[in-house]
Amino acid sequence: MTTQSTRPTSRSQLWTLGLVMVMVILVAPVAWAGEISIDVAPNTLNLNSHGKVVTVHADVAYSSVDVYTVYLNEVAIQSWKADNRGNFVAKFKMDDVKTIDGLVLNDYNTLKFVAMTTYDEAVWGTAEVMVIDRGSMPSGNRQDPIDE
Repeated sequence: MTTQSTRPTSRSQLWTLGLVMVMVILVAPVAWAGEISIDVAPNTLNLNSHGKVVTVHADVAYSSVDVYTVYLNEVAIQSWKADNRGNFVAKFKMDDVKTIDGLVLNDYNTLKFVAMTTYDEAVWGTAEVMVIDRGSMPSGNRQDPIDE
C-alpha cells in the first residue's frame, strides 16, 4: 500500500489566496440589466419651491453606469456621484424636472430613471412622487380654514 502525502498549505499561501479572492471581488465590475429600484428625493415636488436638485439613488453600481445616457423622464442628468455603498446617485436640475410634460398636480406622478450600463445593457427604475404647487408659509403662521 502506497500513501501519498501532500505538503501542508502554509499560512502565507492561504493569506495570498485570500487576498487574491478579495481583490477579484472588489475589482470585478457588477453589472445589472433590467429593472432596478430607485429612491427620489424630495418625494414631494413643490412646483413653487426654490429647491435646486432632484436626487435619484439607484440600486446599480456606480462604475457600471454610462453617465451620458442617464435621464429622469426626458431630463438629462446634471451631476453624479457614488453613495457610501458604491451605488449610483444622479442629480437633476429641479427647474427642469418641474417642466416634465404631463405632471398632474395634487397627485402622485411616476418618474422614470433610465440609463445604459458600460456593458450596453439598459437599466431603469420608477418612483412615485407627489406633485404640488403651494407657496411656502413660515411655520407657526399656518392658517387652516375653520369649519363653522
